[in-house]
Amino acid sequence: MLLCFAATTAAAVTPPPDPDPQVPSLDAILRGHPGLAPLLEDAEALRLQVLLGTLEEGSGGPRLVQQGFRADAEYTYPASTIKLCAAVAALQELERLRRKTGLAVDADTPLVFHPLFDDEVLERHDPDNRSGQRITVRQEIRELFLVSDNTAFNRLYELVGPAALNRSMHRAGLPSTHIVHRLSEARSPEEQLRLPRIDLAGDGFVHTLPRRVDPPPPTAKAVPGLRVGRGYLTHGASGPRRVDGPMDFATKNRMSLRDLQRALAMVVRPDLGALGGPGFGLTDDQGALLLEPMYQLPRESKNPVYDPTEYTDQWVKFLLPGLERVLPKSRLRIYNKIGRAYGFSTENAYVVDTETGRGFFLAATIYTNRDGILNDDRYEYEQVADPFFADLGEAVARALWPDRFLQTDAPR
Repeated sequence: MLLCFAATTAAAVTPPPDPDPQVPSLDAILRGHPGLAPLLEDAEALRLQVLLGTLEEGSGGPRLVQQGFRADAEYTYPASTIKLCAAVAALQELERLRRKTGLAVDADTPLVFHPLFDDEVLERHDPDNRSGQRITVRQEIRELFLVSDNTAFNRLYELVGPAALNRSMHRAGLPSTHIVHRLSEARSPEEQLRLPRIDLAGDGFVHTLPRRVDPPPPTAKAVPGLRVGRGYLTHGASGPRRVDGPMDFATKNRMSLRDLQRALAMVVRPDLGALGGPGFGLTDDQGALLLEPMYQLPRESKNPVYDPTEYTDQWVKFLLPGLERVLPKSRLRIYNKIGRAYGFSTENAYVVDTETGRGFFLAATIYTNRDGILNDDRYEYEQVADPFFADLGEAVARALWPDRFLQTDAPR
């Protein structure tokens, strides 16, 4: 199955033999769409950032050319977009363990997570895994991409550890990476450094990673905009309590939009130049393992199986509704990872027209929190963020694929 998929993927991501010599400016693309232009006037309040990556042929081969609108102008919370980093680092960690131990450790080796905190229990089963209900790196990666499962990320975070996870990204040439906590788990900074005992229970062997505590992370480089909002809610045993004043994101995960896009390119197009570093050095099999769930829609997955009425096609494909205004879904392949939390919505995608092989990278983030209060679950995701991403996908696809219109001829 993977061999067949790898062949299909290679065909889909091959750079076009004759790329367009002129790429429209991103500013012109944004201002030319009636749904996007009004948002640009309020871009600072919305923390609106867009980064377009196009492919340019040169004597040394294809290279990524990035142009941005307010890209990395201020801090934006990356939310689940950093799950891509954990997936990559987990595969690297398995390879390290295989070399160190000489054991047949791989992505299908069952994992057993022992309780670390008082509210945890032993975890050895994944009920969504139709292959023996085992917890494996392969299955966690699939769930992480297909529906952005937080438990899957947290397990890979604990397998690798934040120190090694960050080293992996920095070594690849992504210096802004600062991943220091699990997702959807209210733990102290010290607790985020504590990692559980994990047993790798393979065929004829059990290798144990003991409990450990990672060293505190180096202080991250200062960036503007780390204090967000005008108040936030805390949730305790007595119920929610409002705290007046901005929420400080200095101790939370961060990664620049440029590095997010480069990280994606290192996985889906490792042949590209101008990626800012040596890349991840993944094998073809590792790349295929990452790519399949990255582009699949939840309803297309055979393991796990998801209810399409709950997990719609656009569940983790923010650009899809707008791209469908330009090309039919059957011609689109979107390799991506989205993130959404605290009012921030981020998309990091590589979009390919499978019929022509033409593709582009598009990363964007927007902050929608009109009342300025965080943790109140009153964010304008559906009213503002979702239409923004749909219009953005449409605008860029129409600009870069002007001869490929199969749907309506005018922007909506």
